[in-house]
Amino acid sequence: MASRAIDPSMTSGWGCFARLYRRRLEESGRKGAAEAQGKGSSPQGASTSWLARNLALWSRTLEPLRPLDRPRARATAWDASWPIARELTSVRQARRLVRAQLGDWELEGLADTAELLVSELVTNALRHTRGPLRLNLQVRGSRLRCEVEDTAPAGPVRRVVDADAEGGRGTELLDLLTEAWGSTRTATGKTTWCEILT
Repeated sequence: MASRAIDPSMTSGWGCFARLYRRRLEESGRKGAAEAQGKGSSPQGASTSWLARNLALWSRTLEPLRPLDRPRARATAWDASWPIARELTSVRQARRLVRAQLGDWELEGLADTAELLVSELVTNALRHTRGPLRLNLQVRGSRLRCEVEDTAPAGPVRRVVDADAEGGRGTELLDLLTEAWGSTRTATGKTTWCEILT
């Protein structure tokens, strides 16, 4: 098996490992298939080595995060996640999902505030980014965390708005209604989040 040099400055750490493992798995698979054909048996009947199985497992583990067009894996019963389509009705759909989930969690008292905040986060993501979106809700201790994930790495920008302007007050709403809010870069873009007390 010939070794190939990988320039770490051109790739991310986890992506580099995943590609390296996939490449080794493909090479070992081709070698195993060639050996099996040389012995007269079919490549489908060739056994997979322990190394090849573990390389396949690690390549799946080190893949980038689950695509945003699918729900995030649930860590606990207090996690919920939904992909959000890039449509005109997506903000209304996000508000309905939040209200229904908070009803299931018996947190109806937070529904109005959470709906307003989520509609602001989703609207900003639809307006200022491209690509898929995902809405996440989590309850951690005494806090409800609302997140919107997108594929743009640039965070929200605070602007000075005139008194008679029709928009541009999203960051002011977040400041007034949340305990904390911010933006975190991820492997697929960023997550804009806010937390309110339960």
